[in-house]
Amino acid sequence: MAVSYQILSSYNAIDDAAASALLAEELAANHCKIVVLDDDPTGTQTVHDITVYTDWDKASILDGFRSGDKVFYILTNSRGFTREETVKVHREIAHNLNEVSEETGIDYMLVSRSDSTLRGHFPLETETLRDVIEQESPKRFDGEIICPYFREGGRFTFNNIHYVKYGDELVPACETEFAKDKTFGYSAYTMPEYVEEKTGGAFRAEDVVCISIEEIRSMDFDGITAKLRSVSGFGKIIVNAIDDSDLRVFCTAMYRAMKAGKSFIFRTAASIVKVMGGITDHPLLTREKMVSCESANGGVIVVGSHTAKTTAQVECLREIGDIDFIELDATLVRDEDAFEKEIARCLAAEKESILAGRTVCCYTTRALITADTGNKEDELRLSVRISDAVQSLVGRLDVTPAFVIAKGGITSSDVAKKALGIRKALVLGQIRPGIPVWQAGGESKFPGIPYIVFPGNVGEQTTLREAAEILMSD
Repeated sequence: MAVSYQILSSYNAIDDAAASALLAEELAANHCKIVVLDDDPTGTQTVHDITVYTDWDKASILDGFRSGDKVFYILTNSRGFTREETVKVHREIAHNLNEVSEETGIDYMLVSRSDSTLRGHFPLETETLRDVIEQESPKRFDGEIICPYFREGGRFTFNNIHYVKYGDELVPACETEFAKDKTFGYSAYTMPEYVEEKTGGAFRAEDVVCISIEEIRSMDFDGITAKLRSVSGFGKIIVNAIDDSDLRVFCTAMYRAMKAGKSFIFRTAASIVKVMGGITDHPLLTREKMVSCESANGGVIVVGSHTAKTTAQVECLREIGDIDFIELDATLVRDEDAFEKEIARCLAAEKESILAGRTVCCYTTRALITADTGNKEDELRLSVRISDAVQSLVGRLDVTPAFVIAKGGITSSDVAKKALGIRKALVLGQIRPGIPVWQAGGESKFPGIPYIVFPGNVGEQTTLREAAEILMSD
């Protein structure tokens, strides 16, 4: 049942200055590297001046450990993987992490960053990581901390229910389009029930440890720490949060529990990474901060996401008169020859617009194309084929656009890795709340241009238009 957004203001405020000071003390005493495995590129949506790697070989991980940063990201794109691919990748990552940690003598905390609307390979990813790490090293994990709160995206958890903001209402995530996802759907109303559903009953709802808003708002550090210290056997912990200040209280207690010998894996959305790593607030990026080289060419916006929010944002984008729109007919995906001709048609039209100095928006047919086989992985494979076509509208360009915006999680990952050839990027910050901007390394296809990673389910109806207007302004 939806509730009013105003309910969030009914909770007592936290002494945030005091909470921040206490967290700073714990951060100063903790020397672990925070390694964030991001199942699509949108997870960098709360941080700035942080490195993201698009591969997980030992050299990249070693580079991250040797850097002076407390936090670095590894883009796995596993939300676009089959179950078998996901296991393979996470086994490789866990093995390489163990080796690098042993060689450098640096301990680490491991965050599996996933979708704030609870879609993704859970519990598969964290179970795989735990199994390999514990098999190959002395490291042991007492519990798994689950925190889907993401303020910038309008995602809040209270009374153990995760909500998604729609206008002035908060709708339980299980009642949204996201819960009906063909691959990662769920029906559970509360977060403990979600854990039970996704683990097939291996972890029962009544056994899940929950950290309530009331405990956090009363700044009950001792009580929260005691709860965390009581967890064993990879037990699940739900963090309720409606503001970053809640995370500062929780993370203080969490670091105290770690200091007492407890160890956790994290399955979270983007917000807690910023707090765990002590990353400061940063103003939204201006055009001057993003554009390092002016161009007479137009920019490119590629849209793969099919959420209702994305479709509404594309329609709002049409209000800008200087954008050309090209629709990729995704209904042709099952006919290889016809689909290739369709991609070539779109590429030719796209190039013409760019060279004319006009920004172009390439988007897939808004109707969702499904496999209709009853097999979730068939649905995933079909979506990957369509996303591969979308990324090729950047990867096969032989002219340099002024900027690239990629809309959608799988789409933005494919554009980053396959189309642009990014191996290492610097996260500059955000162009709008929850929408990160990357600066690609010199090895990329178009060095120096801004790459905007735009999640499919983030922002208001006008946000895509606003981002485009910022980049297109003189």
